[in-house]
Amino acid sequence: MKGRLRQVLAEFIPESVVNDVYNSYDIVGDIAIIRLKEKSFQFKEIIAEIILKIHKNVKTVLAQTSPVKGDFRTRKLEYVAGENKTVTIHREYGCLFSVDVKKCYFSPRLHYERMRITKYVSEGEVIVNMFAGVGCFSIVIAKNSNAEKIYSIDINPIAIKFMKENVRLNRVYGRVIPILGDSKEIILQKLLGRAERILMPLPEKAYKYLPYALSALHSKEGWIHYYDFEHTRRCEDPVEKVKRKVIEKLESLNVDYDVSFGRVVRTTGPNWYQVVLDIRIG
Repeated sequence: MKGRLRQVLAEFIPESVVNDVYNSYDIVGDIAIIRLKEKSFQFKEIIAEIILKIHKNVKTVLAQTSPVKGDFRTRKLEYVAGENKTVTIHREYGCLFSVDVKKCYFSPRLHYERMRITKYVSEGEVIVNMFAGVGCFSIVIAKNSNAEKIYSIDINPIAIKFMKENVRLNRVYGRVIPILGDSKEIILQKLLGRAERILMPLPEKAYKYLPYALSALHSKEGWIHYYDFEHTRRCEDPVEKVKRKVIEKLESLNVDYDVSFGRVVRTTGPNWYQVVLDIRIG
């Protein structure tokens, strides 16, 4: 599809601009989100109309005009074509996610990670999702495993509103527990020693919040799924670079650990990577 987009674009816009178009774009439900460089921005309507023709299920095209940033992990989006809306329902692994892509964080590119983690979950586990967004990791786990409870924390009240709707849509009442607040404070107040597994899918804060993740583990034993961003130079391994940083932190906290697995989840920019580590504590 990516190749087809550029191929079709070549008939309508200059070749130098075609080469400036990003290779990928996100589709969340029936909304496509594109990123545009300076050369291609003036052709945004043409690009959007072609995407609408390629993807018959897409009803709206939005352009991302800022990076994801802030505590709420939101980005600025500009309407380009189709229906003028930002709310949609995304389907993934038999789950439904209602989301406002302008006011909440959501990444369809993490779908593999959500199911990968789910496959590790044992029957009866209690899980704390420290940065739950609209509940994607939590609901995929609840629908596809026998976890007992997933405490799902987010600081964004709008994300919590959509998470509650997603609990209803997916019929996981009493298993996915939406909690509004800062996860470090929620853990200290309510969730000390409660969980066998901790999810930390917020690379910007995971390192700082690692001690709180440890304190949420029952008897200081269990699993932490840790996500981070890392910049590397040529010949550096981003996974090993993150691993060294995390090991140094864990040793300073005087805990037993085993970093059993790590991988690059995705590239996020030139020489920038999102990395996940699966860490066994105890």
